[in-house]
Amino acid sequence: MTDTSDTVRAEEDPAKPVSGLRRVIAMLWADKLAFVAALFLLVIVLCAVFGPMFLQDMAAKTNLRARNAPPFELERGFFFILGGDALGRPLLARIIVAAQNTMMVAAGAVVASMIIGSALGLIAGYTGRWVGEAIMRLADVIMSFPSLLLAVIVLYMLSPSIANLVLVLAITRIPIYLRTTRAEVLEVRQRMFVQAAIVMGASNFRIVFKHILPVILPTLLTIATLDFAFVMLAESSLSFLGIGIQPPEITWGLMVSQGRQYLTSAWWLAFWPGLAIILTTMSLNLLSSWMRIALNPTQRWRLEIGAKKNG
Repeated sequence: MTDTSDTVRAEEDPAKPVSGLRRVIAMLWADKLAFVAALFLLVIVLCAVFGPMFLQDMAAKTNLRARNAPPFELERGFFFILGGDALGRPLLARIIVAAQNTMMVAAGAVVASMIIGSALGLIAGYTGRWVGEAIMRLADVIMSFPSLLLAVIVLYMLSPSIANLVLVLAITRIPIYLRTTRAEVLEVRQRMFVQAAIVMGASNFRIVFKHILPVILPTLLTIATLDFAFVMLAESSLSFLGIGIQPPEITWGLMVSQGRQYLTSAWWLAFWPGLAIILTTMSLNLLSSWMRIALNPTQRWRLEIGAKKNG
């Protein structure tokens, strides 16, 4: 009997990560819009990772015979289904390749701002009053400048590159995470489990990273999902203004900017990359709404009930 029970446990243990993944998928399926948004974002990520490996040459090769080729005409091949640009390059291939730079800038800026802002927020919320006030005044200084205007000024002075664009956008988003983290820390540090850890003599490092950070991390991840959409729109705006990514590199915002002069004669040059921006932003907002419920233990039951019904 003991051998049988041990065998059952050994067979169940490796399946636990799979059941956790199935639970997340089931919770996603309970919210159909979030499920579709997650699938779309997965496709975008795959395009960003693998697209340039296979389509870089096609996206850069000019063909003046296909100049401003209209969409939905497959005589020139499948990748001309969305039409051709002013130099005869297939728009579908260019949109797939441009996804890498667009996602790279947005992801880099969000990750950098979240790490720096959260670290400063933890320090401001847990340490003494004077240190916290000094850090908050730094956030006020950054927030006193409109984020897009600050990015325009800095990028006008610096050379527009991916690294500078990530740096500028990250700096403008730091106060969001700093203020949120500080407010959360000030509330969580008063809870009983944190006070118990202090009484038991736990170090400040352990209290912050073992007890406080796991509680506020779901909030930060939800904000990061929303912020990803905002940063992507900011990058597209800067590229549209001509101070973002410069050719021969491409982003969706730069493609919209390049198609602006052909709006009356070849609307598809700006429409398709603009549609990619809109759909990605909408998907991020939908996924953020789902994460706000899924990461909240007091509201997660709504999705779990829906997952059980669908199961």
